[in-house]
Amino acid sequence: MESHFFAYLYRLRYIKRWSLMRNTTKETVAEHSYHVALLVHMLCEIGNHLFGRTLNSDRAAAMALFHDAAEVFTGDIPTPVKHHNPKMLASFRELEALAADRLLGMVPEPLREAYAPLIRASGHDKTAESTVDPADLELRKYLKAADLLDAYLKCVSELSSGNREFAVAKGQTEHSLAKLEMPEVEWFLTHLAPGLGKTLDELSES
Repeated sequence: MESHFFAYLYRLRYIKRWSLMRNTTKETVAEHSYHVALLVHMLCEIGNHLFGRTLNSDRAAAMALFHDAAEVFTGDIPTPVKHHNPKMLASFRELEALAADRLLGMVPEPLREAYAPLIRASGHDKTAESTVDPADLELRKYLKAADLLDAYLKCVSELSSGNREFAVAKGQTEHSLAKLEMPEVEWFLTHLAPGLGKTLDELSES
């Protein structure tokens, strides 16, 4: 039986992010997912090598690649819209869960069990958390941090291009990252993030 699973996943490259903001550089959900995979893998390895964790960075990267997969049906709903009030957020969460179930239904049956935890997480299905592998629950914390980090780095990039549209978003994202109280995030911000605000010439000089 023919499956359209990958045909839909590849359409993530058409879904634009930050749609309410003026952007100097457009970003798609596919790009974002790749960046979050890079970031969460690094956060896990920072945790393992510097803070004594035993995190599966490869699993975390796989989770990141699918973390917004449901948006092939819903589009990227801007945070200010989604979080306008609790009732609206609950409605969007229900919509995302339905979209994730639809996408999971496209996975060929022999493979569905392997992809179910990855795709259901993309729909923010909190009702099934009691059945989620505890190791995956721990990795979701790092995935959330990586998701926020990518938003922060987007803000840094836009501000370095002279676009003050992202000034408030940068402050809000910094606050959200600080609330996580994760030493891995602090280490990343100190040692790896500063280069994202530099030009190619500035990077070459250093």
